[in-house]
Amino acid sequence: MQNSNLKNFSNLLLATLFISTSGVLGKYIALPTEVIIWFRASLAMVFLYVYCTSKKIDLRIHSKKEYLPFFMSGVFMAAHWVTYFYALKLSNVALGILSLYTFPIITALLEPFFFKMKFDPVYIALGLLILGGVSFLVPEFNLESTQVKGILFGVFSALCYAIRILILKKHVANYNGTMLMFYQTVIITILLLPTLFFMDLSGLQSQFPFLLLLALLTTAVGHSLMLHSLKFFSATTTTIISSLQPIFGIGLAVFFLNEIPNSNTYIGGGLILITVAIESVRSKK
Repeated sequence: MQNSNLKNFSNLLLATLFISTSGVLGKYIALPTEVIIWFRASLAMVFLYVYCTSKKIDLRIHSKKEYLPFFMSGVFMAAHWVTYFYALKLSNVALGILSLYTFPIITALLEPFFFKMKFDPVYIALGLLILGGVSFLVPEFNLESTQVKGILFGVFSALCYAIRILILKKHVANYNGTMLMFYQTVIITILLLPTLFFMDLSGLQSQFPFLLLLALLTTAVGHSLMLHSLKFFSATTTTIISSLQPIFGIGLAVFFLNEIPNSNTYIGGGLILITVAIESVRSKK
């Protein structure tokens, strides 16, 4: 039993590490953002389809009423991926991933609008704490600054991701997680296909191995491992462990890209991660 628990915990940590590679790869791959996301989605779509068919996962959508939620969740996932990669390219991995990690509190703030539930005033305090963290990340609020633009893209990416989570939770919660991810990659592949006809693909051959790594390791394997881990751990435990993503991502950026965060990044990131941890513990209670 102890060995089994250790294996499951190791898989969860491994999933967190694999997903964290998106920051370094998104910053490193020298192609237009929309092209990167198209290849990420299309290649992951193939991997996920093979996985679903091999595991005999049902790919049918049971009701026509669910077509729109499936489509909209894919649209918001596309917006999330594209704006996150813009955040990485405009600023750096640390700022991009930390600004994205405002999504748990944004999700909590939006949840009462999606479900019939009372708004908890505590979220105002947590939201202010998040804003405090983001303010430390911003050197000075100047819209001409690429760092400020990157952080704004990161927060908008977090908003898109939060809406996507809430759509899935409200409308299609009874479907297999890998099946949902497969359909989202299908929708993203279709939505971004036109970008291949007017964007620069000149560096594709040299960058393709990294695109393959992003699609297979980060997206297909990382997210599948994370979904598998949910069977053995509570959502709270999974959320707290996944809070290591910014730490892993920043560590990989230091090692591979030589991006050294400044003291404000540590303070702002610490405030954001503390807020996520507080919400995780509160949600369990």
